[in-house]
Amino acid sequence: MLIPIKLPKEEKEAIVRQVQVYFQEERSESIGELAAEQLIDFMMKQLGSYFYNKAISDMRSVVQEKFAQIDDELYALEIPKYRE
Repeated sequence: MLIPIKLPKEEKEAIVRQVQVYFQEERSESIGELAAEQLIDFMMKQLGSYFYNKAISDMRSVVQEKFAQIDDELYALEIPKYRE
């Protein structure tokens, strides 16, 4: 079950303005605040799980790398055994 992303009001307003600027500059179209907000909500719903899963995958790699470093450091701390 995917929990919907809730953006703080200020952040969402900033993104709405960025979408409006994009449409004006790249497409020479004017888009209202409501349309921009609906587009953002749609894109978040459609793409959110892909970005989330990519972030989890990236973090998994970082954690595995860190564990490997810790494991190497633990081996380095071992006291060698001497045979008599």
